[in-house]
Amino acid sequence: MPNPNSKTTGDFEIRGINHLALVCKDMARTVDFYTNVLGFPLIKTLDLPNGMGQHFFFDIGNGDSLAFFWFPGAPDAVPGVSSPDTGAFFDPQSELTTAHGSMNHVAFDVAPEQMEAYRERLEEKGVRVTPIMNHDASPSQVSMALTESTFVRSIYFFDPDGICLEFAAWTKVFGPEDVEHTPATEHDRERYLEAQREGAARRRADKEARVREPAEVSGD
Repeated sequence: MPNPNSKTTGDFEIRGINHLALVCKDMARTVDFYTNVLGFPLIKTLDLPNGMGQHFFFDIGNGDSLAFFWFPGAPDAVPGVSSPDTGAFFDPQSELTTAHGSMNHVAFDVAPEQMEAYRERLEEKGVRVTPIMNHDASPSQVSMALTESTFVRSIYFFDPDGICLEFAAWTKVFGPEDVEHTPATEHDRERYLEAQREGAARRRADKEARVREPAEVSGD
C-alpha cells in the first residue's frame, strides 16, 4: 500500500482522488445498484443544461466520491474496448485488455479483515463475484491462498453497465524495492505479444495433454 502519510512531490500538492466520473446507460438502474447493493449514499444530482443529460455523485468514504454521467446520445459500451469483457476473471477465454485511454476497473479500498464477509454479502445480494485473489510474487502473480509475498487481496465483480469493480485490501506498505521494472514503450509491444502467444500455446498444449491422459489410461 502507499504510505498513508506520503505527499506528492513537485509543484502540486494532491490530496487524493476528488471524484472519478464514469458513464452509465440508465441512471435509475445505476442509483439502485450503487445505493442499495453497495450502500454508497447519493450526495449530489445535476440535470445538465440544454438536454445534455445528468451527472450524479456518490459518497464512497474518506472524502472521496464516484460520479456518473448519463448522456442520452451516448453510444453503447464495447466490452473488450471501453471496458473488460464481463467474463473476465470468470472465463479464461475472456479478455482483460482494454483500449488506450479506457477505464479498466475501479478498486474500492476495504479492510483486509472484511474481505471474506464482503464477498459473502455480495453473493447474498445476487452479485456474481470472483474468489478472493491474493496478488503476490508467484509466477502467475496471483494465489488462491494468502502468501508471504501477498501485497493486496482482491475480489472482482461488475455493475449493471459492465463496469469492472474491485474490493481491494492492501496487506503491506511499499518500499523502494517494489519499484524494479523499466516502463514499457511502443518498442516493447511485439516482445510482450510474443510472450502472450507462447503462454497461450503452452496452455493449449497442457489442456490437450490432460484430455489425452484418461484415454491413454483407458486404452491400457
